[in-house]
Amino acid sequence: MTTTTTFTRNDIEIATRAADAFTRLYYTTYDSPTRVDDLPKFYRSSSTLTWNGNPCQGAEGVKKLIQDMPSTRHEVQSYDCHPIPGSQPPSLLVTVSGNVVHGRGPAGNPVSTPTKSVDGQPRVFFQSFMLVPDPTAPVVKAGEVAKYYVDADAMRFVG
Repeated sequence: MTTTTTFTRNDIEIATRAADAFTRLYYTTYDSPTRVDDLPKFYRSSSTLTWNGNPCQGAEGVKKLIQDMPSTRHEVQSYDCHPIPGSQPPSLLVTVSGNVVHGRGPAGNPVSTPTKSVDGQPRVFFQSFMLVPDPTAPVVKAGEVAKYYVDADAMRFVG
């Protein structure tokens, strides 16, 4: 027997607000000087991340990945959100595309920096998140955005 979940316009609106808030907060945190301590808070020990083909597990894996990475500047070009039936509030599939610069940017690199170096070169990225309602967060009131964590994350350079 299959169950069908029908989302209302209000459900879609709340999911869209959650994706908007998540996207802004995530990339602001990623680009901040405190990202090594703050970005892993978006994840749980069971979370998975694949960063440009390299797998990481949990918040500790995320921390290890970014601690040796140069600073970043993300420019989100677009994002989309799809609520996934099965829970209330629903899990969310959030897809994001944009540009990222690692390090000081091309002008800040020494002349000897290889042109294929990630450091300083603007890159086009695509990132997908599966956001899951956080069962440890306080219960939200009707019309409020639920608290989510990143259950799965896949980032890939595409240009």
